[in-house]
Amino acid sequence: MAKIFAKDTFAVVDLETTGTQREKGHHIIQFGCAIIKNMKVVKTYSFMINPHREIPQSVVNLTGIHNEDVQGKDDFSVYAPKIIEILKGTVFVAHNVDFDLPFLNYELVQHGYEALTNKAIDTVELAKIAFPTLPSYKLSDLTAQLKIKHLNPHKADSDAYGTAVLLIKIIHKLESLPQATLNTLSSLSSSLIRDTSWLITTIADNLRKQKRPLGSNYMQVRNIILQKQNDQLDRHGENAHFPINDDEKKKLFKGKLHFRRAQVDLINHLHKFVNNPDKRAMVVEAPNGTGKTFSYLFAYAYQLYSGRKLVVATPTKVLQEQIIDHEIPQLLKVTKLDLTAEVVKSSSHYLDLDGFVQTIFQGTPNKNTLVLQMQILVWLTETKTGDLDELNLTNYNAPLFAQIQHPGDARVGSRFASVDFWNLARKRQEEADILVTNHAYLANHYMDTIWGQNPYLVIDEAHRFTENVISSRNDSLRFEALWGVLSYLRNLLYFSNDGVENQFNDNVQLNFLLKKLDPQILELIQCINDLQKDLYAQNKNAVNKTILANGTLELSFQGKGLFNKNSQFKQTLGKFQQKLEEVRELTNQVLFELYHEQEQEQEQEQVLTNTETLLSEITEQIDRLDYYSEKSYQLADILSDSQNLDQDGFILMVTNPDDPLSTNLNWLMLDAEDVLNQIYSRFDHIAFISATLTSNHNFDYAINQLALSNMSLVEYIGKSTFNIKKHLQVIAVNNMPNPDSEAYEEDIEQILINDLTNKNHVLVLMTNLEKIRTVFMAIMNSPELKDFEILAQGISGSNNRIAKRFVIAKKAIIIGADSFWEGIDFHDCGIDTVFVARLPFESPDQPEVRLRQKKLEDQGINVFEKDSLPRAVIRFRQGMGRLIRGEKDHGQYIILDPRLWSKEYGKAFLQVIPVKVKKVTKEELKELENKKK
Repeated sequence: MAKIFAKDTFAVVDLETTGTQREKGHHIIQFGCAIIKNMKVVKTYSFMINPHREIPQSVVNLTGIHNEDVQGKDDFSVYAPKIIEILKGTVFVAHNVDFDLPFLNYELVQHGYEALTNKAIDTVELAKIAFPTLPSYKLSDLTAQLKIKHLNPHKADSDAYGTAVLLIKIIHKLESLPQATLNTLSSLSSSLIRDTSWLITTIADNLRKQKRPLGSNYMQVRNIILQKQNDQLDRHGENAHFPINDDEKKKLFKGKLHFRRAQVDLINHLHKFVNNPDKRAMVVEAPNGTGKTFSYLFAYAYQLYSGRKLVVATPTKVLQEQIIDHEIPQLLKVTKLDLTAEVVKSSSHYLDLDGFVQTIFQGTPNKNTLVLQMQILVWLTETKTGDLDELNLTNYNAPLFAQIQHPGDARVGSRFASVDFWNLARKRQEEADILVTNHAYLANHYMDTIWGQNPYLVIDEAHRFTENVISSRNDSLRFEALWGVLSYLRNLLYFSNDGVENQFNDNVQLNFLLKKLDPQILELIQCINDLQKDLYAQNKNAVNKTILANGTLELSFQGKGLFNKNSQFKQTLGKFQQKLEEVRELTNQVLFELYHEQEQEQEQEQVLTNTETLLSEITEQIDRLDYYSEKSYQLADILSDSQNLDQDGFILMVTNPDDPLSTNLNWLMLDAEDVLNQIYSRFDHIAFISATLTSNHNFDYAINQLALSNMSLVEYIGKSTFNIKKHLQVIAVNNMPNPDSEAYEEDIEQILINDLTNKNHVLVLMTNLEKIRTVFMAIMNSPELKDFEILAQGISGSNNRIAKRFVIAKKAIIIGADSFWEGIDFHDCGIDTVFVARLPFESPDQPEVRLRQKKLEDQGINVFEKDSLPRAVIRFRQGMGRLIRGEKDHGQYIILDPRLWSKEYGKAFLQVIPVKVKKVTKEELKELENKKK
């Protein structure tokens, strides 16, 4: 490889400061710099600088730099000439260069020096582009993931050295990319931060002069380089018969899997069920660490040579990946069976190559979109699946995704048809023996032909299946958002300077369509208003009214309360659907006419630059109209069946409680029995498996929830494969104040601040999002917790992002509720301690809870005994299951809620704890921690 940067010196700088606002008196307290020549770190500098002001506690916690460390040191005026000399003639590099360089320049100017004008590049953007699949681009995470050793993260000298090694790795990675990829990256890079594009362009320009053949693992389609796709399944191995006795299993397991009696018993019971023609379903409770996933795969695997498939449904994509990447390879290693497995997920998870390439030529995007495009270009040289989940993004809200997510069509005849990721995935799925999907996808696609004829089904984490089926069917008609779409469409057509009417006022046909369309849009808006007023007028029939923190009025209804016999809503909804279709059709005609205009412009080689943008934006609005049309027909289907109205609940979200025209409609399923039975009818020998399916040592609650009462059923409760008493310690504090008091929150805060000395990963489980914020704010800057990354639901980003941060961090605390009890997985890190701040009863203020409970009340059912308590007990057990996932895990489950002892229902929670509960006071809890030091 050519010495591309042989003549360049890189100065990699990191500053530690008293804060981020330089204009408000914040100053540099440490300057760190690493010099790179010929791709080697040749020298480092570190200056401690007296800021002549107090260092805030939050900065002390982050950097470890105390006031005494800088007292007596020279101030910035002494170091300024040295820093200028060090940086003279260098390329300035920083991890977030738009912080370090302006801050340094501000200090220089304040002391009478000129601002630096060096070339400046940013390693955050470069790292995202070079390593697109990493879960985090914080410097400490990057150095850990790329195995870069530096001793003192968040100290400027150490961070500068770590960033310097990171830059060298980035350059080597970019130099290894195919030339066509580098060329496209270079053409896109001009809008990157400061001079960051210079690095990419320099590499691309230098390597273009060399003749570099495309690697044999790549293929080029147009100007896009892809990993070669292998659409032929690698069939190998041998057919075999299920090993009936222990000796046969021991022979298979030898050297690959530990023979555990409890796991083998589970395998045998599942095998017996699968081969029993008189039984259709089996409910299994298998404790954590039993190896339940391997067990059910093993039991079903030997049945798959008849051409039948096994479908496995899990609640999360993390579990899907775990099964595909770890469990199934282990199964095939042990059994030597000739089986293949594929993940099944919606087309939107896959990159649409046609759509993506189109975005590259659409002009200058915003910065986030640009970096994402460049990440994808590099990722395409690595991925074999095109599954966007590989990019480890924490949300898919960027505008780019609307254009690049695969719509799920066959893609015949497009330029990328032969390498279309979705089509290739479908082909692999059709040929696979085991298909792994998620609960929600199965619920909405159970009739898909992909599952094959008479397939087997395993519902993993089955205690969550009904809830996930219900949530997958919930939907809404956001009238305000549709109103916004129509207003924006009118602006594009009539009012914008670059709009259709102003640009093409000499086109007779377009003007005829526009005059016809506008009255229709206004009539549609009137229909929307009529629907909103009709819904708002029913507010007196709401079973629950709540004003949310953002001021929105939330009204919960049973179907018969919102859509009574006298309601005009159905008729107005029909008119609304008709008007929406007319507006959509006329807008389509406008779009067709615009395409005709564009063709004429191209023939005359006088393309108006705005035409392409107009076409794209109008197309997007039509897609949105289609979306709202689909939602309106879903709602009409619900309203057309009076029985449906009893099975569904409805919620009005009124963003301005005094304005009927701010009303929006949500609907949710309250009873999933019919849908569950439809799903079950598609599959054979269905196993429902979870670590927490029983309540009071029986399956009654689960059988009722899963609608299994009429099925021929097998029940099995497995035993643990290890002595749980040696792994789990349960501690319950018995002198906490009332959970609704301020003193209770204060006690929780003090316990977290004082009792976590020897912990690494701590989960604090709560039941109220507002209380989470209070606790987070109270502990976030505590010196005692300075080594912890403190994460809170609703504050620290999406739940997915929080989980990733938690796993990556050496020491971390999550304060969470809801899905953190059971829905978010932490497979890559052990949890030391789970604090139960409150017993996990659902809040009756949640509309879905209130509606479900009202339905049960109407049926004469004891809601607390038959619904609230069993749900809370199962969630309580799931929280405990966070700690001990396998034989190597150890941890404490600390219960702070005094109702465990003071209420009669506390016994129901105590009964499900598998070890003796250690009853302590708050003071004794602190002593227990001190003894471990």
